[in-house]
Amino acid sequence: MRITPKDEVRPVAGAESQEQPPVWRHRHILDLDDFSAAEIGLVMETSDAMMEILSRPIKKVPTLRGKTIVTLFYEPSTRTRSSFEMAAKNLSADVVNLNAQVSSSVKGECLTDALATLEALGADMVIMRHPMSGAPYVAARRIEASMINAGDGWHAHPTQALLDLYTIRQHKTSLKGLKVVIVGDIKHSRVARSNIWGLTKMGADVTVCCPYTLLPFGLEDTRGIFPEVTVTPDIERALEGADVVMALRLQKERQQSGLLPSIREYARYYQLTEARLAEAKADAIVLHPGPVNEDIEIASGVAHGPQSVINRQVTNGVAVRMALLYLLSGSKRL
Repeated sequence: MRITPKDEVRPVAGAESQEQPPVWRHRHILDLDDFSAAEIGLVMETSDAMMEILSRPIKKVPTLRGKTIVTLFYEPSTRTRSSFEMAAKNLSADVVNLNAQVSSSVKGECLTDALATLEALGADMVIMRHPMSGAPYVAARRIEASMINAGDGWHAHPTQALLDLYTIRQHKTSLKGLKVVIVGDIKHSRVARSNIWGLTKMGADVTVCCPYTLLPFGLEDTRGIFPEVTVTPDIERALEGADVVMALRLQKERQQSGLLPSIREYARYYQLTEARLAEAKADAIVLHPGPVNEDIEIASGVAHGPQSVINRQVTNGVAVRMALLYLLSGSKRL
């Protein structure tokens, strides 16, 4: 298929772009701790080009034709898995979806054997979600294909963080100097960890708010385990003057140690309500990585209110993941 001038899209300059665009140096996407601000900016700018493609009547280009992309999910997923599949198909890649819950893993096949099988089948990229923190790092050392971490245990979810950054950038132009408040189960949230890395690298001031029992080890110490953030258990104080508020799901399936008196008690003190959101700036936006437990971590009126950009996050997820597949492929044109 011949590419016409209409199909040739160049990333447009964004607020984070530099005079000389950064060179893409990543073979894998495992977390954002090894991304520079310039590289995150490149992802944002490339996502702008992908949004232009998604605005067309025919949302497809031949960029990754002939490439094989495998999704390997050891945990349930709706948004991440479907958006990666849509992203790959929009770029004309061949997509193979593997559900580990019904694959040979239930017969005792280990991760490394599964990866060897995928490589033998000619996978160019593997998108993996795994319940064990660090599993994608092990996988990246075992295969030649590019590995994309779609969530590993409590550790990281880099593509979710990048689409969150992109959504904020759409509404706030630049991330530098913004006050971003993350409220909820920080301890068990891979989304929170990756967002902390990405937001701080882009110059945002991050505040995390949760009961101390839901605070991960190392977030308050001075040994450099995490970037510097503000920590407070007082939600009203945290929300004062906020530009962006991100509510996190209270992950009941990971609450096995009695870290909270009850769900009702948590909602009483930490639910993001209309009254509490009033402490933030009038033009503050509300994000949530989903799925949403309405009227637990976030009031339904806030989740569906005028300041919510939750549905926009889902839409942007396809564009950002298209951008990442494009950058990993080393393609020079769309």
